[in-house]
Amino acid sequence: MRILSIIIISVSILLSTGCSKGGQINGRSFKTALKSIKGLKNRLPQEQRVAFELSFWAIHDLYKKDKSEFLDQVDGKTPDEIIESGKAIFEKRKQEGFQEYQQYATWDDMIRKYTQERMDQLSKRPKRDPRDKDNSVLYEL
Repeated sequence: MRILSIIIISVSILLSTGCSKGGQINGRSFKTALKSIKGLKNRLPQEQRVAFELSFWAIHDLYKKDKSEFLDQVDGKTPDEIIESGKAIFEKRKQEGFQEYQQYATWDDMIRKYTQERMDQLSKRPKRDPRDKDNSVLYEL
């Protein structure tokens, strides 16, 4: 009887974990949306991360006056759907004359520029000085 109860509990835990929306944004609140964005971004390939971030924040800027509308727009969406929405917003705003987007010919040009900036930032990080390790106040006991 004890083994049967352990099996039932294990199966119910596995089913509840397997049925979650791990690949989608949880839009119940802004805080949960940001948490799921962070998790999804970390699982994306490097070349999609910038497009995903820019798309998410473009949607946020479009609906910044109405948080509930924003959450409805992102709730349950996958990263690919968010990127497609971001592209559509880029095209719409570019045609409307949005100043920030006028410097880019296409969506891909904008993504390329921001990706290059991100790579430059990562490569310019200062290297750790080996002397810092010697001057550490953390002692091994």
